[in-house]
Amino acid sequence: MTALADRPLWARLALAALLGALGALGLAPFGLWPLALLALAALPALFLAATTPRAAALTGWAFATGWFANALVWIIDPFLVEPEVYGWMAPFALVFMAGGLALFWGLAFWVAFRAARRPGLRIAALIVALSLAEFGRAYLLTGFPWAALAQIWVDTPVAQLLAWIGPHGLALLTLLAAICPGFALIMRRGRLLSLMPLAALGLCVLAFARLPEPALTDHMVRVVQPNARQDQKWDPQLMQVFFHRQIDYTAAGEPPDLVVWPESALPVWLSQAGPSLSRITEAARGADVVLGVLRYEGDRVFNSMVHLDGDGQIAGLYDKYHLVPFGEYMPLGDLAARIGFFGLAAQAGQGYSPGPGAELMSLGDFGPAVPLICYEAVFPQDVNAAPGRARLLLQITNDAWFGTWSGPYQHLAQARMRAIEQGLPMVRAANTGISAVIGPRGRILASIPLGQAGYADAKLPEPLPPTVYARTGDWPVFLLLLAAAIGVAGVQRRRGHPK
Repeated sequence: MTALADRPLWARLALAALLGALGALGLAPFGLWPLALLALAALPALFLAATTPRAAALTGWAFATGWFANALVWIIDPFLVEPEVYGWMAPFALVFMAGGLALFWGLAFWVAFRAARRPGLRIAALIVALSLAEFGRAYLLTGFPWAALAQIWVDTPVAQLLAWIGPHGLALLTLLAAICPGFALIMRRGRLLSLMPLAALGLCVLAFARLPEPALTDHMVRVVQPNARQDQKWDPQLMQVFFHRQIDYTAAGEPPDLVVWPESALPVWLSQAGPSLSRITEAARGADVVLGVLRYEGDRVFNSMVHLDGDGQIAGLYDKYHLVPFGEYMPLGDLAARIGFFGLAAQAGQGYSPGPGAELMSLGDFGPAVPLICYEAVFPQDVNAAPGRARLLLQITNDAWFGTWSGPYQHLAQARMRAIEQGLPMVRAANTGISAVIGPRGRILASIPLGQAGYADAKLPEPLPPTVYARTGDWPVFLLLLAAAIGVAGVQRRRGHPK
């Protein structure tokens, strides 16, 4: 630690950014969670090397900027769909997104430095502050919990903890498992005790590794993936090609009980879709169909999900309510419109209007489902907000916006997390992939690879009983962190005022 403290600040910040970028390789598609833990384990040395609140804040900001820059590199892809118009914004989008999200971590480091003087108490304050910072990132300013710490565990049995403590509880445990050994290593004491959180994760692996899969129902579902690249999706010469492709996949083989098309799957407005819906009903051969479509009411435009029953009647309609800032709508839209900038995904006017909120969609024999359109599956609080217990989660999405690198894989990982948190199966149809049927323990039962056209059939599993997290949400972990913050402040007050 002394050698690190002797280094100039710029060198420590560069090291922090490099470690953050390496740590993000713990996320999909790489899943190198040991590397993420090692990167986080270096935080105590970096943090305690800071001698001022400003240096501490910059250290946390640099680490998180490296993490988010690597994790969110896909954010440039939406700007390259029309590069002649938006391409110049791509590098700025990545820089401002990574640097902006990193401000939460920079603030956490600053608060932790100011909150305590003794190294051990300061590290405890850091763990609490970082956990609360992740809460802020998930909820404030519409929230953006993408690349959260809990996501490194999605391919491991540890992910089953999501059903008990949710993503923020698992993030807290992750910080404890990484930072405590890192602190003990540089302090050269308490090493055995510091391994307890890591040992707890190991016990979870043993406990959850052989959890049985729920029984399968008799209901067959089909996910359809037309593979319409975003720069081709609205091309007048290709729209009908993609539509007919979905029709053919719907009509193929033995008819399932439910067919799910992706977000904005129809090339026409809902009010003009009568002939298209008739063709879909004919191809479905009595199966229910769920699909994405754009619709308007007056001068308001909605990104919607429609449920067609076996007779082709519209039996359910859901309007997306958690819209993507700068993608589906523009904050300060009137001002932005004056300079000619509208949401990247908007099809008309100044972007989409939000729907009324979370709800359930009845799917006949399948029971109620939680409808989710694209980005909404990123937010566990949105899923928990549904008014009642569903039997499945239903996501339609257009991940063509996310490119072909890490974005679609990370989005799928978060969908799997929502299934585990709720103990519910998920049916997920993505325009370019990755479409999948996911079991209530987060395991993929059937899927279509990224960048391929096709369909996949699978029997829907039974839902599990309501999980602890489904009943409580984030409140227990949030209240625990508040109590811990008060405890740290109380201990510091008894030992003397912070600097």
